Amino acid sequence: MAVLDGAGLAHLADGRTAPCPAGSVAELVDWALRAGLGAERLHRHGQDADPLVVLTEAAAERLGLPPRLDNRAFDDGMRLAEDHPVVREILAAGWKLTRRGFGPWPRIYRPAEHGRRRCVQLAVLGWDALEDRAWPGAGQVPPGELARMLGTYAARVLTPRGSTAVTGLELMTALRPPTRPVRDGAAWTPGPVPGSLTAPVDPAPPEAPEEHPVAEGRPAGQELDEEAYDWVRPCGFTDAECALPYVLGLDVNMAFAAAANRLTVGLGAPVHTDGPRFDKKVPGAWYVDLSHVELDPRLPSPFTPSGDRPSGPAWYATPTVAYAVELGHDVAPLEAWLRPEAGAYLDPWYERLRDAYLATMADLGVTKDLTEAGYLAAMAGHKDVDPAAAAVLSAIKATVKGGIGKLRERAQGKARFRTNQRWPALERPTWRPDIRAAVIATARVNMHRKMLKMATHGRYPVAVLSDCVVYPAPTPSPLDLLPRTPDGRPAPGVFRLGVSPGMTKLEGVRDLWWAAEVIEEHYNPARHIKDDPTRDGEE
Repeated sequence: MAVLDGAGLAHLADGRTAPCPAGSVAELVDWALRAGLGAERLHRHGQDADPLVVLTEAAAERLGLPPRLDNRAFDDGMRLAEDHPVVREILAAGWKLTRRGFGPWPRIYRPAEHGRRRCVQLAVLGWDALEDRAWPGAGQVPPGELARMLGTYAARVLTPRGSTAVTGLELMTALRPPTRPVRDGAAWTPGPVPGSLTAPVDPAPPEAPEEHPVAEGRPAGQELDEEAYDWVRPCGFTDAECALPYVLGLDVNMAFAAAANRLTVGLGAPVHTDGPRFDKKVPGAWYVDLSHVELDPRLPSPFTPSGDRPSGPAWYATPTVAYAVELGHDVAPLEAWLRPEAGAYLDPWYERLRDAYLATMADLGVTKDLTEAGYLAAMAGHKDVDPAAAAVLSAIKATVKGGIGKLRERAQGKARFRTNQRWPALERPTWRPDIRAAVIATARVNMHRKMLKMATHGRYPVAVLSDCVVYPAPTPSPLDLLPRTPDGRPAPGVFRLGVSPGMTKLEGVRDLWWAAEVIEEHYNPARHIKDDPTRDGEE
């Protein structure tokens, strides 16, 4: 990959530079293919990464592109008009654009020849290709520094192919491609890769978003509602808690990635069954009544994102029902949509993102061998150690969250208002809302399991938002909040401080009365404890 500046100099990930004499986008594509900017495939049956050229604002202007893109005439995102001179020039040179046209992440290609791909990915910085939320400050750093940032991300995760959400989804396919060559007599034909998602499948009716064709005519309340927590304790603070001066936010590292680890998900189409016997090994959606489960009112229900107790039968993903059984309750599903063909599809995705996250945290001085006190000290200033590495870290986290979200990509543009009609995302094997539901259900159950253990030591949360839980505390340090064994070790099963996915960090500290005021104003203190207006959950 390369970052092109306005002087025609290409900055490479290893710090080198190379002259790029291209005076047009078509010439740039030819140059990128000759320069060999791609990357090797991540799976033997996958594809090598296409060359990526990032255009600074000056480079884009030099190639005849407008400094800003503001064409909202298209349903599926902003892009150049089809009669724009740059688009006409690309087509005249024998190149093609994908259906999305020339937007912030245009893909320019010619049909494969002798089995060789001829495709180049561009990213236009001036058109917000690198969103500041996922890549903080990327648009303001010098080209050489940006090349280093993107090169690190590409080496540890994947060469960016769009937003971090798009890249998160593409990483799943890169690690588990759908097909492989299989000999059929004298010829080779595409065959499925075991453990992969090999073909698009429609969701079960309860799994589908409301605009999906299979959801047409679905009765109200019959949808699967597996989302992250957004809960505030309804009974308020106890007298003992009111005597404590602080509230602490504990944030679970890479919560959705940790939930994906070793998670069995469906690989094929759902099969309906009436009156099934629950089996925690079978992924799917179960219609079951969990309203009889009694829980401490100081804890959220593990079965609903609101934390409210269920009021009757509802649809739940397998991890949620399995947790009810784990808590010792009887379950009797009335019906289910099950996927007998199953596997740990997300394992390699989790492992690659885990390794990328830990390597980047190590670049920032946060390692697995730190003591708890050392970890807290390192985390207090880790983003200032290396702003470029901090941006890569942010992008890795956004890749996790966005990749899971893309599994249930909704209709975009005007198509959002055309209910019960198909949209393009449905035609890919990785459009799988059931897998997203299973990951989020597992993350929510994991949070509740730890909160339940904390409660056995007298610690009760006052609020939860996705992966952040807020507790009243005697001091600003989580070391004085988290329970210990008599010999001083962390108590089993509770939240633990550490850098690994699934462990926690200190998200923020506030006065207890601040939390009381926030709750009185009907806001969730977990959303604001970090004093970050962009926070909406997993980070």
